[in-house]
Amino acid sequence: MPQVIEGNLDARGMKFAIVVARFNAVVSDRLLEGALDALRRTNADLDSVDIVKVPGSWEIPLTVRALVSAGSHDAVIALGAVIRGGTPHFDYVAGQAASGIAQAGVDTGVPVAFGVLTADTMEQAIDRAGGKSGNKGFDAAMTAIEMASLLRKLGKAAR
Repeated sequence: MPQVIEGNLDARGMKFAIVVARFNAVVSDRLLEGALDALRRTNADLDSVDIVKVPGSWEIPLTVRALVSAGSHDAVIALGAVIRGGTPHFDYVAGQAASGIAQAGVDTGVPVAFGVLTADTMEQAIDRAGGKSGNKGFDAAMTAIEMASLLRKLGKAAR
């Protein structure tokens, strides 16, 4: 019978960082509330959560990289919202944010959960930040918790 290894959703004893963009704060503040709710529900000590605010989603990858390189967190949660406008700016910001955030985790072995919304309209973003489509900040935090737990079980935690 094969052995199944998976993380659990118990954040006790773990330290998290949340990087949240201030741009589109009406959305990102809701994502942050969702992430904190998930951490609270999974027994995280909120005194062991660092919230780092950055100007926008473009600045998230550099900040995530600095946090994961320091090695003081079990996982990092990246939150923000990029909303399509009438110029290609959306494509550059969304694409670089996604690839930079992913690369930071891959390069360091520290789980980085992606909670940066990409939406065509503000209404879509709000729906995904606590509206009718749930809260992707909550989902990102749950992913971070599970992955930190899994890596501990695999013996590959960053610390």
